[in-house]
Amino acid sequence: MIVSPSTNTGDPQAPPDRAPAEEGVFGASHRALSAGVLLSVGMVAFESLGVATILPGVAGDLHGLGSYGWGLSALMLANIVGTVLAGRSADRGGPRRPMAAGMLVFAVGCAVAGAAPDWPVFLGGRVLQGLGVGAVMATAYTLIGLAYPERLQARMFALLSSAWTLPSLVGPVVAGTLSDAVSWRAVFVLVPPITLLAAALTLPAMGRPPAPSAPAPDAAGAVSWWRRPLTASVRLTLGTGLLLQGLLLDDPVRLAVVAVAGLVVAVPALRLVTPDGTLGARPGLGAGVAVRALLCGAYFGSEAFLPLGLQELRGMGATEAGLGLSAGAITWVAGSAFQARRDSGRVAATAAGFAVLLGGVVLTGAAVVTSAVPSWIAVLGWAVAGLGMGVAFNASTTAALQPVPAARQGQASAALQLAQTLSTALVAGLGGAAVAAAGHTSALSSRGALLLLFAFTALLALAGTLLSRRLTPR
Repeated sequence: MIVSPSTNTGDPQAPPDRAPAEEGVFGASHRALSAGVLLSVGMVAFESLGVATILPGVAGDLHGLGSYGWGLSALMLANIVGTVLAGRSADRGGPRRPMAAGMLVFAVGCAVAGAAPDWPVFLGGRVLQGLGVGAVMATAYTLIGLAYPERLQARMFALLSSAWTLPSLVGPVVAGTLSDAVSWRAVFVLVPPITLLAAALTLPAMGRPPAPSAPAPDAAGAVSWWRRPLTASVRLTLGTGLLLQGLLLDDPVRLAVVAVAGLVVAVPALRLVTPDGTLGARPGLGAGVAVRALLCGAYFGSEAFLPLGLQELRGMGATEAGLGLSAGAITWVAGSAFQARRDSGRVAATAAGFAVLLGGVVLTGAAVVTSAVPSWIAVLGWAVAGLGMGVAFNASTTAALQPVPAARQGQASAALQLAQTLSTALVAGLGGAAVAAAGHTSALSSRGALLLLFAFTALLALAGTLLSRRLTPR
């Protein structure tokens, strides 16, 4: 049974205080669990980056180019539901069940997508993958908070960053090679065996899950079905989907109506599936969730449009543009490892990481949209941004989860993951709408659209720098 680091039950998976101080995350009591968690996150990262590489070919083959964006949005929005469900399930009955369910659904989604005869079936597979990704990622953060002593948590979060970023160096190459030499379907066939191996390592290392906690006698009637986590997460997903779809409409009136309708549906649901104080960045966990949203919106929102800017505005090839993403991935790992070794002053480290990220985004944006700046500066700028991201991501996650009691680790971890997914979707949607508008009107050029995008993500990084001090609970 996975227990809180502060609890000693004699279970071999619990981190008792009498464990040797020198034992690390790959010591005898954590080795299998650490390997399994890292492999689980790595498989998600490989699949996500690999599919991003081959998606144009998939859409062309399955006649889905007219709704290409939904190849990414279907996974991203389903991720929200999977994240919320897994977090609540982990709090009620332990993390083993949601991790197993997430792996199974993810593998089935890969199989469905790989065998899809048409685009709608492929999107159905992407929805299943998104549910699985949300469950796996939320449970991974929960496991770190419950199964490792505090002195090892920063190290595991750093390794988790490595498990996500390192596949960015090989995932696109492997996926592209398989697609060219065999078929795009081979990329999806490759993932289920990796999932099976990850499950074989992770699930036994968790031990037996605890019995689900019984709800209070009036709990069932105290909360209406409209406000329950599953219903709220579905409402959040539908509202966000409406907002993103509305941003792509040409008619300003229809755009406003659909976008406002999406906000009306999504915002109340967001309040229900995030900790109290999230929207106001209340000191403590609420600020931690808000900081994660700002951090990922700034970084991933910029990253989504960096290759487009380098290729369309600066004349780089796809391989050269990909070097920028690789540079950011490498420095993210370096920044995360550096922060994990120091692991002191987490609030100050978060603010410093945001400041470095802000400088990297400004440098990158300037090199993308301004021909007077050499294009290679964009690669350097993104390496700087990745360094700041590694420091801030690791420090802010550890700071946000450290004061959370064991009974709420699952919900807190799910809220952090949800904030990451939602903010990335929103910033990417805003950037996509700006780029689409540039193609429909002479009032805005592609250069102007990307300038607005990088200016917006820089503002997010600046806001994160200022809000970081709220990570300390009152």
